[in-house]
Amino acid sequence: DVLAASLGKGEEVAAWTLKAMEGDTKFEDALAARLAIIQPSRAQIEQCLSDTPLRTSPGVDKLIAALNARGTDVYFVSGGFRIMIEPVAKAVLVAKSNIFANTILFDEDGNYAGFDSNEPTSADMGKPKAVGQIKAEHGYDTVVMVGDGATDMQAKLPGAADSFIGY
Repeated sequence: DVLAASLGKGEEVAAWTLKAMEGDTKFEDALAARLAIIQPSRAQIEQCLSDTPLRTSPGVDKLIAALNARGTDVYFVSGGFRIMIEPVAKAVLVAKSNIFANTILFDEDGNYAGFDSNEPTSADMGKPKAVGQIKAEHGYDTVVMVGDGATDMQAKLPGAADSFIGY
């Protein structure tokens, strides 16, 4: 919604976000509708990030540093956009390969060209799917999902996160 607001489409996009959060619209339909409204170019996204850098919640940087220090792998699983999450991940030392988020597609001129609907996070129940993939690919015995929303809590399903910490 930060990106939509920076493009003057905040209210229109917020209405679609609310529909998805209330369960009135499938997540993938709301995602497609929101992106169709804003159609952000690469340059517009970069300008948004320059004007309004995304920040982590207080203390997250220290938590991630402590987890990294003890050899615990950290992943970002988000219904947001990879291009916007990557700078935050880099700042807290989370590898690009450990980001599961939606990929906006651009043409050769940097204009909006759609989104990758094959990302697990682009559909309903995408976070449990992503966490399940992470567990399967890496053979983790235990995965803990930390998040601030209902879609984060959804990741605590059989075959996905073993625990959920909400804040």
